[in-house]
Amino acid sequence: MVTALAGVFVTFPAFAKHLLRATPPQMAGPFYPVNPLLDDDNDLTRVAGRTTLARGEITELSGRILDVNARAIEGARVEIWQCDANGRYRHPHDPGRSPLDESFQGYGHTLTDDVGRYRFRTIRPVPYPGRTPHIHMAVLLAGATPLVTQLYVREEPRNQGDFLFNRIPVEQRQLVTAPFVPGKEAGVDWRADFDVVLGHTPRA
Repeated sequence: MVTALAGVFVTFPAFAKHLLRATPPQMAGPFYPVNPLLDDDNDLTRVAGRTTLARGEITELSGRILDVNARAIEGARVEIWQCDANGRYRHPHDPGRSPLDESFQGYGHTLTDDVGRYRFRTIRPVPYPGRTPHIHMAVLLAGATPLVTQLYVREEPRNQGDFLFNRIPVEQRQLVTAPFVPGKEAGVDWRADFDVVLGHTPRA
């Protein structure tokens, strides 16, 4: 398969130039949820049964899931997980000593619509010892290997000192970053748009 694709690229270089660059994979990390959550929707800023809003700067995260041919992927399961505003993960092995924000869901999922779009409401990621601000993300499709990656804040100075960010080739780092721009609607501090490109074409 690899040889055949390489031949296509050599024979039709113009076609190859129009392919999107695949989003680089990264490790899931040790804090992917181990227990099913009762509340795991796409709004991480509210937890069922609690009246208080999560601490932190409310952020709308959205984008598209595409294949390398720029075709939208409908029905993909998109998951995100991240630490709360205190730098704590909702995970039994998190070693942090700061209090856990019980009003932050910590993990959520959604399915892409008919044009490949997903949407989450969460908080702007914060640093914790050893890591720059980031949001973990996974894209799952039936019959395909999941893509696990991490989203970083574009032009965040701490990125340059992050060991996982630095494992990504320099020319690919823009593919895992997104600008966080001020929100325009009430109750939203930031907005980020992040398209994920899968390195394979899903089976019909």
